Amino acid sequence: MLATDYLSFRYQDEDVLHSLSLDFARYPVTGLVGANGCGKSTLFMLLSGLLRPQRGQVLWQGNPLDYSKKGLLALRQRVVTVFQDPDQQLFYTDIDSDIAFSLRNLGVPEAEITRRVDDALTLVDAQGFRQQPIQYLSHGQKKRVAIAGALVMDADYLLLDEPTAGLDPAGRQQMITLIQRIAASGKHVVISSHDIDLIYEICHGIFVIRQGRLVASGTPDTVFQDAQMLHNAGLVQPWLVKLSRLPGFGLYRSEQQLFDSRDQ
Repeated sequence: MLATDYLSFRYQDEDVLHSLSLDFARYPVTGLVGANGCGKSTLFMLLSGLLRPQRGQVLWQGNPLDYSKKGLLALRQRVVTVFQDPDQQLFYTDIDSDIAFSLRNLGVPEAEITRRVDDALTLVDAQGFRQQPIQYLSHGQKKRVAIAGALVMDADYLLLDEPTAGLDPAGRQQMITLIQRIAASGKHVVISSHDIDLIYEICHGIFVIRQGRLVASGTPDTVFQDAQMLHNAGLVQPWLVKLSRLPGFGLYRSEQQLFDSRDQ
């Protein structure tokens, strides 16, 4: 269980987060949305133990986070962050070595490393470019390798920062399929993104942050119906939600659902 309890944080004289109580175990895929500067990136750093709150706490497995070296090492094997820019966490020229790096640091046996790397590359659909040098990969391929590097840790939670940023339409759809596949495998995924249509389609639960405060939470169908709340938070409704207001259209969670309904 990953959660926060009245979590607050400030940089010097600037309050960033205010008394956030969030439960990330409630849904398989949780979306975190808000305008620039609302505190999403700071929250991710707090969840991974990179920052410590001034008030409140991060809860892991029902207990306050242990900030000792041993405690943080244990946390980061179970809660793994994938940054917006994959180049921030890719260091080797060959894919297998990069993905295996963290496992070798932990002393995992080579046979187990081989199995985990192979499974992770299969899950992210990267076997087809596995032998290519990392510097020759596309942005989307690098993102998938970075996610594979997180998956080999067999983490319980995957924190994805802007997973579709910089991707073309085909790459975006591949990312959607990948996230759905990861959630289906039993992992919890937390997504911070400005891609409102992505959040609406793929997430089971939503937290809306405005100026460091939680202003709405619930299922996508509920949260994204509140146009005024979204406007106040610097957000817009997903296009499918806007479309549902027109005569003859229902509320659909994906473009495919919409097209399927038109064909019936």
